[in-house]
Amino acid sequence: MGNKCYKFLRLFTKLFTYGLLFVQLLVLYSEPVSGQSWDGIIVTQADFQALQAIKHELIDPTGVLRSWNDSGYGACSGKWAGIKCVKGQVIAIQLPWKGLGGRISEKIGQLQALRKISLHDNYLSGSVPWSLGFLPNLRGVYLFNNRLSGSIPPSIGNCPLLQTLDLSNNSLNGPIPPSLSNSTKLFRLNVSFNSLSGSIPSSLTRSPSLTILALQHNKLSGSIPSTWGSGTGNYSYQLQFLTLDRNNISGSIPSSLSKLGKLEQVSLSNNQISGTIPDGLGSLTRLQVLDLSNNAINGSLPASFSNLSSLVLLNLGGNRLDNRISQAFDRLQNLSVLILRNNKFTGPIPETIANISGINQLDLSGNNFSGEIPASLVRLANLTSFNVSFNNLSGSVPSLLSKKFNSSSFVGNLQLCGYSSSTICSSPPPQNLPAPPPEAPKKKHHHRKLSTKDILLIAAGALLLVLLLLCCFLLCCFIRKKAALKGMSGKSKQAAAGSTEKAISAGAEVQSGGEAGGKLVHFDGPFVFTADDLLCATAEIMGKSTYGTSYKATLEDGNQVAVKRLREKTTKGQKEFEAEVAALGKIRHRNLLALRAYYLGPKGEKLLVFDYMPKGSLASFLHARGPETIIDWPTRMNIAMGVTRGLLYLHTEENMVHGNLTSSNILLDEQTNAHIADTGLSKLMTSAANTNVIATAGSLGYNAPELTKTKKANIKTDIYSLGVIILELLTGKSPGEPMNGGMDLPQWVASIVKEEWTNEVFDLELMRDAPTIGDELLNTLKLALHCVDPSPEARPEVQQVLHQLEEIKPEAAAPASASSTEEATKVPPSNE
Repeated sequence: MGNKCYKFLRLFTKLFTYGLLFVQLLVLYSEPVSGQSWDGIIVTQADFQALQAIKHELIDPTGVLRSWNDSGYGACSGKWAGIKCVKGQVIAIQLPWKGLGGRISEKIGQLQALRKISLHDNYLSGSVPWSLGFLPNLRGVYLFNNRLSGSIPPSIGNCPLLQTLDLSNNSLNGPIPPSLSNSTKLFRLNVSFNSLSGSIPSSLTRSPSLTILALQHNKLSGSIPSTWGSGTGNYSYQLQFLTLDRNNISGSIPSSLSKLGKLEQVSLSNNQISGTIPDGLGSLTRLQVLDLSNNAINGSLPASFSNLSSLVLLNLGGNRLDNRISQAFDRLQNLSVLILRNNKFTGPIPETIANISGINQLDLSGNNFSGEIPASLVRLANLTSFNVSFNNLSGSVPSLLSKKFNSSSFVGNLQLCGYSSSTICSSPPPQNLPAPPPEAPKKKHHHRKLSTKDILLIAAGALLLVLLLLCCFLLCCFIRKKAALKGMSGKSKQAAAGSTEKAISAGAEVQSGGEAGGKLVHFDGPFVFTADDLLCATAEIMGKSTYGTSYKATLEDGNQVAVKRLREKTTKGQKEFEAEVAALGKIRHRNLLALRAYYLGPKGEKLLVFDYMPKGSLASFLHARGPETIIDWPTRMNIAMGVTRGLLYLHTEENMVHGNLTSSNILLDEQTNAHIADTGLSKLMTSAANTNVIATAGSLGYNAPELTKTKKANIKTDIYSLGVIILELLTGKSPGEPMNGGMDLPQWVASIVKEEWTNEVFDLELMRDAPTIGDELLNTLKLALHCVDPSPEARPEVQQVLHQLEEIKPEAAAPASASSTEEATKVPPSNE
């Protein structure tokens, strides 16, 4: 009996063991992929099959999908590239910038927990999967910058949690599905830069969640819906950005836009819009950008526009607007750009425009303005672009405006004078003089007729006076020439005497005094001048900085130089100053602004003389140009490389930190080559002055975060500033502009990239060429973000930055490295 019980117990144990193993295998194979364990790396069978199907239809030239192995092991542990899971289900596929081709499989609809698909900036073709509409948890679709074709699936409107749909910069066609408005949480819809046709669905105008609606650069037609803000319920409409540029939209601007009280940007340019501008737009007090240019809009400018207190840019150019401009423009105190060109405006130019102190671009050309140019406009210190050509203006141009802007800003006004050598203003003959009193003829007998002797005496006196003045003039010239020659030695005297040979050998220092006194020291350079030549030159203020005031100086012989007058009491003592400036005068590199001379005045004034750069600063080149001026990607990349080469030379050859690298200190020559200015100026200044320089650069958005504590610049803070400048070139935005939530430019870019909204980062001009330069833009963006890393240790060295830029765009790389070319070497010592 005991033996039977023992056998039964053994049999029961075996059966229990096999049963337990069967249950384990059943659980293991019913949901998770075979070969995986319960340690958080499993993925459901359905998701595994969907991922395999997706991989099968993608082309992977870089091998990024090699980690997607056939067993499925590690799919949810982070070992599969771009896959994120929760409880064994895929919630995100993130593979941007991977060079992927092929198409997106419809099997993606099996990933029922999927929240985010990010495959932007690849080479994907085919259509947008219809099955995306079967994903109840889908929140973000980021497929921009690909080669997708076909239409937008209406099924996407079935996704109740969808927040962002970005299909921009593809080859999509067909209409915009009205069903997209069914996604009641959709706040960002960007389908720009496609070939979409048809009209704008009116259902989108009633969406209470939509914040960004970007439909520009398509083939949309019909009129703009008139149903904005007319949804049922007590909603607060969120729309902030409405961009419909470059379509075939006709009809008029709907007055219902005035219901969207949170609008910050409205851009309807380059369409076929007609009719008048609704007066109600003046109620949009948050509006910052209003661009209605290049349409067929008529009527007058609404008086209510004076209420747009937040307006920064107003572009109404290329329309049929007429009548006079309201005098209330001075209420637009935030206005920086005002473009009214090519309309039919009449009457005088409002003097009140001069009260908008921050305006930097003013274009009133191609209208019917009459009267004189208001003299008050000379008060606009920030004005960098000005055009009143082809109007009916008369009188003389205010002298400060004619000096600051060339004749193209004034041509086409037949009665306007004083803006060029061929339009000199002459005094008009007196008109409508009162008739002489009747008794005037009776007084003639009181005047004695001059005799011949009187006439001879007067003539002799006049001749004597002329001879005396001539002698004085020649004597002054002799004294001046003698004084100038006295201070010069050897070859310098030959140059002053008119020799055509080069006056000063490389690196030679020549001192001269002249009538003005003081001390002028020359380094090598193309021009020879005396202290008197310099001090008597025609000067035009170019800008002011913490270091001092910069002037464009035109010498008597017509040559131009840039002069920086350093602020008093901010420089070191004379002996230390001269030692430091002598060293700076020997630094030569093709991307550094050359110091050609300095002058110490008898009363302590200090002047530095540099090469003059005709295209001005990078800041004005980027931010103060007209909309018709396009800066292409090769030009921007050439500037970025030039700045990097100049900084490389400073760091490696001169062992010097710049410490004040901003776009205002990057100057451009005729060929738009970059030259870093203010190089080494910190060595001439007191500690207090340098602290002020760092504080000023910080307020402009170029300072590394650690400078707020250390107050001392180093090569890593220079790299940070270089990164900001590269971001400035990529985005077209000034680091000093206020960003959302008070962020600076690097923080704003990082936040946009984090949210997969990369298209929002780049300057719109660059996005037009995105299909061909997309990879270069993205790689440069990554490099710039590397440079502005909050941690100094994480930032690259300048050699690495230049190397990566040259890899991104090899055709723009220099034929020789900065340290090996003749232009990069120091000036040799004088042979004298």
